[in-house]
Amino acid sequence: MAEHTFDSVAFRAQFPAFTSTTKYPDEQLSGYFTMATMYIYPKDWGGICGAQLQLCLNLMTAHLAWLNQLTISGNTSAAPVNSASIDKVSVSLEAPPFGSSMWKYWLSTTPYGKQLLALLRILSRGGGIVGGSPEGLAFRGVYGVPRGRMRLR
Repeated sequence: MAEHTFDSVAFRAQFPAFTSTTKYPDEQLSGYFTMATMYIYPKDWGGICGAQLQLCLNLMTAHLAWLNQLTISGNTSAAPVNSASIDKVSVSLEAPPFGSSMWKYWLSTTPYGKQLLALLRILSRGGGIVGGSPEGLAFRGVYGVPRGRMRLR
């Protein structure tokens, strides 16, 4: 099981928005990568491994760095503003879509999170059926008799 580590040169080449070493020092990006490993397991396993896992970790790192930059710039909420008023200061934020998980909603707040969500959906699609009989997928049961109509002799 190979464990993936942060490579700042490859990360900056992959995500040009983070090329500034003064705005995004290597230590800061490395810290975001460490945070990303708390969301995504950093070791190769059967489902996601190799370059795919490295891309997932880098996208999560970019997502976290982007969210932090929004917070530093004064945007304390990544949620879109639904309405605002000036007198008596009132702001209402758009709620997550009905049926959407908070994980999906949180990832959809940055362009990197959206890419990560799309990649995770592709990589986590289901496989075949494990165990059971192949007749479980058929319209008819054993000996061609429709299900529920089998007679005992």
